[in-house]
Amino acid sequence: MIPLQQQRAWVNINHHNLTHNVKVLKQWLNSGTKLMTVIKADAYGHGAVKVAQTVIKAGVDAVAIATLLEGIELRQAGIEAPILILGAINTADEVKEIVKHNLEATLCSPHQAQVFADTLQSLNHVLPVHLKLDTGMSRLGTHWHNAVDFVKYVRQFPQLQLKSVYSHLATADEEDTTVMKLQQSRFEEAIFALKSANISIPCLHLANSAGTLCDRSLHYDLVRVGLALYGLYPAPHLRHTVPLKPVLEVKARITQIKTIPAHTGVSYGHTFRCDRPLKIAVVGIGYADGIPRLLSNKMNVIVQGKLAPQIGNITMDQLMIDVTAFPDLEVGEIVTLLGEEGEIVISADDWANAIGTISWEILCSFKHRLPRINLYEA
Repeated sequence: MIPLQQQRAWVNINHHNLTHNVKVLKQWLNSGTKLMTVIKADAYGHGAVKVAQTVIKAGVDAVAIATLLEGIELRQAGIEAPILILGAINTADEVKEIVKHNLEATLCSPHQAQVFADTLQSLNHVLPVHLKLDTGMSRLGTHWHNAVDFVKYVRQFPQLQLKSVYSHLATADEEDTTVMKLQQSRFEEAIFALKSANISIPCLHLANSAGTLCDRSLHYDLVRVGLALYGLYPAPHLRHTVPLKPVLEVKARITQIKTIPAHTGVSYGHTFRCDRPLKIAVVGIGYADGIPRLLSNKMNVIVQGKLAPQIGNITMDQLMIDVTAFPDLEVGEIVTLLGEEGEIVISADDWANAIGTISWEILCSFKHRLPRINLYEA
């Protein structure tokens, strides 16, 4: 009997591959460098709680998320490892929840530090905080020139326990390393200024996945790895570094098979019109599940170990494929949209390249109505 979760469409999460990726990444790091895994956005669509459980068991030192609610979800699921919130927190109510759930916070500005200190003083509580410097991302963080003043300001509050100083790279996935090196030099200047002011920082971190893979001088005390954890490379030129394995597969079933005559339009708008009779199959998955509509008429799927082209506009819940070359196909057959069968691989990179986006966006697009089937090593 087919489980209810696999009647229509679903996502397989391979925890064996996830564990493998943690191990090869740890082997890649400089001696003494710790691994923080980024599991924000529901672990890039892979399921945050289950991913956290697996990576912690595999030996990561800490996890990072983007929002307070993501951190609360992990704590309520029993995750005990250090959890860093990468996003900005600005209200006393949020600070109280951070304390309640034993989370660690990023401070991006003196104003934030004041809010945290005032709230923590009322609670008679000390909280670990991580200070973020802007070295060229122009997003969150205090300008790197002001690192000494920022750290001194935070250190005046006994309620704030300085856990680390960090920044984020904007172009580490590019082959031209000019901007990345500039950001690193700014980070180094900030570190030198702090040391010259007799300020000791317990932990420094700068590298994301791309930085981790491209240059070991970026490893510092800690690296923050997101995309690579899930088996994808931030850029093609980084594929030679470590042998990562994709963790996510997308599967769906054929729900109807029919033959249409020549010159018949397929799907909304008739963006595809066949020039000969075709056998087509309807697959029970669509853009409401996270399949980009922009992939219409641009993607293939794997059926019975061979490629089949998708035809017509992808609809909210369904898409159509040309299965003329498959004589013995039946309703209920499994179709692989992302994943591997034999020597054929369809990756999130393939989709991203086809529609001019990035693999991060593809992974984060798969909606919760697609059940996550967690596959573990036998």
